[in-house]
Amino acid sequence: MIQEIKSTLDILQQGGTILYPTDTIWGIGCDATNTDAIEKIYQIKQRDHSKSMLILCAGKAQEVLQEWQSLLQPYFTGRPTTFIIPADRLPYPLAENLLATDGTIGIRFPQHDFCQKLLTAFGKPIVSTSANFSGEPSPQHYEDISHKLKSKIDYCVPPLPEFESGEINGSRILKILPEGGVQVIRE
Repeated sequence: MIQEIKSTLDILQQGGTILYPTDTIWGIGCDATNTDAIEKIYQIKQRDHSKSMLILCAGKAQEVLQEWQSLLQPYFTGRPTTFIIPADRLPYPLAENLLATDGTIGIRFPQHDFCQKLLTAFGKPIVSTSANFSGEPSPQHYEDISHKLKSKIDYCVPPLPEFESGEINGSRILKILPEGGVQVIRE
């Protein structure tokens, strides 16, 4: 795994795109602070810019959810969950073309060994979006990912057995509302 982390880290630091395992399904990612790399993902996926992408984070970023801890407590069930929050609450700036039009961002803290090690080594959030062209079904396994899509990515992490998450769906998505409630976007 050490070599895969190093290879992936090199590409991220160079502003490249990656295909990588997550705590849910395989994702396409890049440095969440790099405008050009994010733009490349929009082009690869043929994705409309009005559809924002989420970020994976580790470490101190988790403290941002403490503000809403009592509100979110019923949703901490061990299931992968993405929280849509105001981006200005994060402890670091993100690229503007990553944010939703209302200034929010989806954020997830993956419980996946590869992701945690990569995020810790990189020290910044990483974009995560499903490994498919827009409008197509999300792949449930690495083998389901289009070869055409793979050919457009700068580095594809190999599908080693220890990288399998066991999940076949994307994460649950919850949006924290300005008035203090929670909206379930995807169960």
